[in-house]
Amino acid sequence: MKFFLDTANLDEIKKVAAMGLLDGVTTNPSLIAREKGNFKDIILSICEVVPGPVNAEVVSLDAEGMIREGRDLAKLHPNIIVKIPMTKDGMVAVRKLANEKIRTNVTLIFSPSQALIAAKAGASYVSPFIGRLDDISHIGMELVEQIVAIYENYDFDTEVLAASLRHPVHVVEAALAGADIATVPAKVFDQLFLHPLTDIGIKNFLADWEKAKQTL
Repeated sequence: MKFFLDTANLDEIKKVAAMGLLDGVTTNPSLIAREKGNFKDIILSICEVVPGPVNAEVVSLDAEGMIREGRDLAKLHPNIIVKIPMTKDGMVAVRKLANEKIRTNVTLIFSPSQALIAAKAGASYVSPFIGRLDDISHIGMELVEQIVAIYENYDFDTEVLAASLRHPVHVVEAALAGADIATVPAKVFDQLFLHPLTDIGIKNFLADWEKAKQTL
């Protein structure tokens, strides 16, 4: 499974990139708005740090506007992936951009039929939003399982990017379900490292070492 960081904060991105574990980044207008600077500079700064895909989202709602924005975003850097919302106009834009060899990520996926349509339109990635489904008493991870099964049935090249992951269990479940990518906030990424028995083990090892040093 590939790890993407769901943030536009350069400090957070640099910390994970330094570990050699960062495969990409997802951003959206809300995340960009939290950072200082203009949109273009923020995206280009991220691209300088991240070795893989950097997702940048369009804000137009009509196909023509999405296509225009998608072309402009793709020109910024070779690593840019254009995020397109799951709408009829969005799928028109995805098809047009795919024909121009511009990679897209269809976002706000909440059903297997939406994921099927996105793949047929030529999306490079789809983003099922797991946590938001859990919030309305649906089992979000079932959606990932269904999408993975459908894509395997028909050999779609579209990658499944599990989004809206709220905690480490979501990440593990997404991996078990066969998602290609998990995109997580920095806080959730940090939580993946934690286990109380690891902390206890380190504490005990150090205590034993202090005792052993007294006999040297």
